[in-house]
Amino acid sequence: MTPRGRFAPSPTGDLRLGSARTAILAWLWARSEGGRFTLRVEDLDRPRVRPGLAERQLEELAWLGLTWDEGPDPRTGNDLGPRGPYRQSQRDALYEEALAALGEHVYECFCSRAEIAAASAPHGPQDDGPRYPGICASLTAAQREARRRTRAPSLRLRVPRGPVKFVDEIQGAQELDPQTEVGDFVLRRADGIFAYQLAVVVDDATMGVTQVLRGADLLPSTARQILLYRLLGLAEPRWAHPGLVMSSSGERLSKRDRAASLSALRAQGRDPGEVVADLCAASGLPKLPGHGLADRVSGFALHRIPRGPVTAPST
Repeated sequence: MTPRGRFAPSPTGDLRLGSARTAILAWLWARSEGGRFTLRVEDLDRPRVRPGLAERQLEELAWLGLTWDEGPDPRTGNDLGPRGPYRQSQRDALYEEALAALGEHVYECFCSRAEIAAASAPHGPQDDGPRYPGICASLTAAQREARRRTRAPSLRLRVPRGPVKFVDEIQGAQELDPQTEVGDFVLRRADGIFAYQLAVVVDDATMGVTQVLRGADLLPSTARQILLYRLLGLAEPRWAHPGLVMSSSGERLSKRDRAASLSALRAQGRDPGEVVADLCAASGLPKLPGHGLADRVSGFALHRIPRGPVTAPST
């Protein structure tokens, strides 16, 4: 099977240096193994999507020198490739099929966030909020019917007990227990919006993605996604989670760090080659000033990328 990597920005905020670095590393990993690359727009949470931002993000990624074999055309916005649509907002039918395939592993939940918090459950990883204590997991059919009259349900996955083991190609061997850490997690919200955990698995599998590189903040999500891969009978990709890009003061870059956004750097007239060179150097790769992304493929190696946080280049 031909390797295939991907990058999947969300048009809810500006692309910052951390996202740009993730895109570059994911692209280099795929190309270094003779693989293909897919670009997907993760506009799942429609109320938070900023109009026109997806188009600008595509332009900014192309400005950095990234190319993709499948995904929206950065010039026209039209889908290129046989496995679209490449916008999550147009893929609801696929997510519905996955829910149906999960069958009895899915149940309706009528709990509000306040009710879950009141259960005094400990918080899970990645600031996911309180662990869900299974309040609705054993409701009878009559109880569910009665509650539907006053509240629309979300849908949760019935998470089996026990650890999920996998190897991350940057962070090493991992063992996470989703039931202990987060409990039964949401697959579709009460407002009808599908959850990231389900959508990303369905999208990566149907788009033929074989390698997933993303920030270490998403490492705790991996075990939940592996459960879904297995329950749906899908082939799991390889995983790689580099450390995050931090500010010079040691804080994680946020949406408030306007100067660290690609749009700000473009407006300042920065050379995109310099931006790429600085991000590569911060990631343990040769800086190679004056060289494009294609020139960096042969020198790429996952083992060079730091496990821990790296400092953002000066902007």
